[in-house]
Amino acid sequence: MISEVRGLELIKPLELYQDNYNEKGYYIKNGIHDIYYEVSGNENGIPVVFVHGGPGSPMGDKAKRFFNKEKYRIIVIDQRGCGKSKPFSELEDNTTFDLIDDMEKIREKLNIEKWLIFGGSWGSTLSLVYAINHPERVLKIVLRGIFLARDEDVKWLYQDGASNFYPEEFEKFIEPLNLDERKDIVKSYYKYLKQPVEISKKYAKVWSDWECSCIKLYKIENEEEISETDISMAKMECHYFNNNSFLPTPNYILDNTDKIKDLEIDIVHGRYDVDCRLIGAYELYKHLNNANLYIIQDAGHSSLEPGSRHKLMEIMEEYSER
Repeated sequence: MISEVRGLELIKPLELYQDNYNEKGYYIKNGIHDIYYEVSGNENGIPVVFVHGGPGSPMGDKAKRFFNKEKYRIIVIDQRGCGKSKPFSELEDNTTFDLIDDMEKIREKLNIEKWLIFGGSWGSTLSLVYAINHPERVLKIVLRGIFLARDEDVKWLYQDGASNFYPEEFEKFIEPLNLDERKDIVKSYYKYLKQPVEISKKYAKVWSDWECSCIKLYKIENEEEISETDISMAKMECHYFNNNSFLPTPNYILDNTDKIKDLEIDIVHGRYDVDCRLIGAYELYKHLNNANLYIIQDAGHSSLEPGSRHKLMEIMEEYSER
């Protein structure tokens, strides 16, 4: 089923459980990495794992806002190299399947047989790859802002595509590169982001500013300070996108949807998502037998825009009531 939703269709009662989750933080060691994760909500509730975007963006302080703490056991994870996970911005042993292995180790540690997977943007990529490899561990999948991690998806955002919607911001993005370096922007940035932090942080900030400039329907102003998230996101995204997101084939997700086609999957995508194109969500939907695609008519990429936020909350509330 494909539905169209407007942000004005708000469900205000769902805003009541946004504070006091009483989360507890833990670390689990996996090789050279110490993975930070938090557990909150109802210990006996429906287990849900929040899979954040980036790669390299931490869980953030709004990760739990989509879940009713009385009904869900909420697990949020800082992926390798970002947030509170250690070592910070470490690229060694940092691949998609390493992240999936971290998820599995945390699931086993918490004695969870099956959990609901909730992911957006790069988190949708990781959620889908996890489900393809561990379908028996999935109760349901809820996705937002589909990113299929193909070469065309990367080039759309960082080479030619989104630039047509934000030409002024894109000009600032490519300004640090010479004409030859601009032929492969991701590869060129990766060269600088692997330099010592005194050099790399300046490039990380420009990278982060470009991406943040096109995630909402109404553009927001970027912060002037260089944050740890700017550094980890830029460095990690270049690391992954220069390596086909460490996936075995160029179109890995759509080529393997037979493994997840009968799972219950809800997809929420902004009509005007410039960061991750709606066509990706539509192509994924067509490969699935038991999916819903909700197109938010007045939203971009961010999960915090009213229409997307409320639809995601509505989906989680409806599932918890069954």
